[in-house]
Amino acid sequence: MKVGLVLPLAEYPWRQPSYGEIRALALQAEDSGFDSVWVFDHLLFRDAQGPSEGIWESWTVLSALAEATDRVELGTLVLCTAFRNPAVLAKMAVTLDEVSRGRLVLGLGCGWHAPEFEAFGIPFDHRVDRFEEALQIILALLRTGRTDFSGRHHRVHDGELRPHGPRPGGPPVLVGARGPRMTALAARYADLWNACWFGSPSSAEESLARVRESCRREGRDPATLGITLGVNVRVEDGTRLDADATAPPPTDILSGSPQDVAHGLLTYESLGVDHLVLNLNPHHRDTQRQLAAALRLYRAASRPTTGVLST
Repeated sequence: MKVGLVLPLAEYPWRQPSYGEIRALALQAEDSGFDSVWVFDHLLFRDAQGPSEGIWESWTVLSALAEATDRVELGTLVLCTAFRNPAVLAKMAVTLDEVSRGRLVLGLGCGWHAPEFEAFGIPFDHRVDRFEEALQIILALLRTGRTDFSGRHHRVHDGELRPHGPRPGGPPVLVGARGPRMTALAARYADLWNACWFGSPSSAEESLARVRESCRREGRDPATLGITLGVNVRVEDGTRLDADATAPPPTDILSGSPQDVAHGLLTYESLGVDHLVLNLNPHHRDTQRQLAAALRLYRAASRPTTGVLST
């Protein structure tokens, strides 16, 4: 199972990171053995009860990281198709795939945070309808290099991708989906499916069963759809005293010692997950090192010749 890491682009949970800090975290993740780094695609976060929170534009940051890094896959979790013209987005994707030497995972979704749509003048209605049209345009251009499309929301006439990029068929396309319509679109069109955010492995089992059943309804072998999951994670170093030491760990966060987290990763692997994307909060150099320790324990224990994790 591959294990990736979300990079912090937003003010949450303590302050806005600079690009230099984001780059340093990406390089540290690459050096520590993570398989991928991922970015969220938002324009702002705005809560009716509080102030707005800022975030850097994801594609610009990811393009810079394509040059800064050498090995890790680069993913979007997930790129909102409503924010960009779909044909232009396909052009952007093959270009970034070229810059990164074939390391892009193009994660796509329909968006969900209404305040950012309103703040930037982007239509929020018929989001899944708009997404399905955009997805068909993007996939046709990536996989064949050409498309003509006339829908209710998008139109492309004699569209063409030249040059096509380093990989035949373009980068793998991931669809982020939790609801039934989006899950059906993932099963019908995508190379990879993602849902998030989970904690303990038991919290993800229902979603895994649902996407596999959706594949069967679409006439697709579930084994042909790559399974990715986003998981909230926190690694404890044993020095923090909880208010209630007897309370059970939260099910929405995979937490505990590096050994505990490694056990959780092994359980996700046993559920058939192909690629786990970990969202670490707070995320800074020290907490990432603790998570890297859990990754090393997981990798050692997942080898057939290695025994169970020591406690």
